[in-house]
Amino acid sequence: MTMKRLLVAIMMLGAALATSCKKDEIKNTATVDMAGEWAVTVDIVDETGEAIYGEDPYGYGTIVIATFNTAENRPDKMFVSDCENFWSFQVPVNVDQKARTFASDGAVDNVMYECKVTVTGGKITPGGALTPSGMPADAIEFCAVFDDDDDGFIYHFHGYRYSGLTADE
Repeated sequence: MTMKRLLVAIMMLGAALATSCKKDEIKNTATVDMAGEWAVTVDIVDETGEAIYGEDPYGYGTIVIATFNTAENRPDKMFVSDCENFWSFQVPVNVDQKARTFASDGAVDNVMYECKVTVTGGKITPGGALTPSGMPADAIEFCAVFDDDDDGFIYHFHGYRYSGLTADE
């Protein structure tokens, strides 16, 4: 083997090794700071936000909901879903990531089944809650109104970012 061929072979081997070790950068979704699983309680409130029937009037206890990006992965939109744990809803909401707020454009179509849902007063507060084990977690709250609710109640969802820790179950 000539010196020129040996040098070319070494360069090709070096290039192959360098590119095979390069890892793809994994990017977050556009709403990563607003997205997650949340452990919440649902109350019925009046227009002022005052609980009408006390905490958790239906006796659901803590349920899991989710917030996540849309297929378009836009920083100003996300979905809110109750993961079929309350009213079986999944609706798009507008997001202001700087203020960490969200709300729907009036009554919007529910992806899960035919009804319209209005989401108002959505807010995520970093470190604004404590998990059952006493650890700090992000807090979430929002109100929802369902057009197929004969009582026309305002439902207030409030809780903390789900930690997945056994102590918080």
